[in-house]
Amino acid sequence: MKSIAVEKPRTAEELANTLREAAAAGKAVSPVGGGRAAAMGGVLDRCDVELHTTRLDRVIEHAPADMVVTVEAGITLEVLQAQLAKTGQFLPLDPFNSPGHTIGGILASGWSGPLRMRYGSARDFLIGIRVALPDGRLASAGGRVVKNVSGYDMMKLHLGALGALGVIVAASFKLFPAPLHDVTVTSSGGWDDADRVLAMPLAPSAVELFEDGRVYARFLGSRDAVSRVTADLGWQEVDGKWWLDHARAVPMMRISTPREKLREVMDGRTSWWASPGVGVAHWSCESPGEVTEARKKAETAGGSLVLMAATDEVKSTVDAWGTAPATLDVMRKLKDAFDPDHVLNPGRFLV
Repeated sequence: MKSIAVEKPRTAEELANTLREAAAAGKAVSPVGGGRAAAMGGVLDRCDVELHTTRLDRVIEHAPADMVVTVEAGITLEVLQAQLAKTGQFLPLDPFNSPGHTIGGILASGWSGPLRMRYGSARDFLIGIRVALPDGRLASAGGRVVKNVSGYDMMKLHLGALGALGVIVAASFKLFPAPLHDVTVTSSGGWDDADRVLAMPLAPSAVELFEDGRVYARFLGSRDAVSRVTADLGWQEVDGKWWLDHARAVPMMRISTPREKLREVMDGRTSWWASPGVGVAHWSCESPGEVTEARKKAETAGGSLVLMAATDEVKSTVDAWGTAPATLDVMRKLKDAFDPDHVLNPGRFLV
């Protein structure tokens, strides 16, 4: 069995140099963060070097008054949140298969969680990024302030690209104040109750719906406003730690559709949970035929089905990404520009 070299550089410069040397030698490189999204995407064509970022784990700069933080990519989300909590701030990221995600891994995989409903995904509050390229250069985009010059946003190219264009070594984010009041309530009314809570005067910050009809809604805000809306709902209050337990779930597939189409696409399926407020469901199924049928239905509805942590049986017969987008040629040109020898994660991403 072929051995894979494992490199754990301590600085961005050391990482960039390691990547350059590997690329010059024609070696395939696979960037690794916390490993929580390692099963996403296609099967690697080859891997000669695993390039771990976990030793790049510093908070480079935190400006509480400006509500901005810059961190190295290998810091875990939990460590960063603990640091930010000291000043009453937080980063609204709550990806599944937690804990253990690194910041770089979250950006590279594009994973998000229930709080996406209120705050959006990481791309909505990412303001700067630094990336190591295969030729050894360290490229930066954006900055460390919320307001930057307009123009083509190069940093967004690396979000969700699974390290196919470069290795993220640092990132800057706009921060948010910790909520004044945080209450979670639950019911068992299924889709109808999900629709009801989504239409409340104070919108919930997260809503999760399960195949058995359970609905969990999280309200963040002032004590008076949250107390009033939860009283009007009349649902049972539960410990907010429920969200931490829920975050441990490992999604096998992600189905995304327009909000109004999600119920139709999930009808008749089992082993799923959904975030109906954003039109996303996570589904587990080991039948390639059923996955193919579900993907066709999702794409017909204007959505997609992406493999997140599927079994080898499913991956051997079902493409990880689905129907190629109309922008595939553009994506290939970008891949050739950033990684001309295709040494980064070959086979894992679309290009």
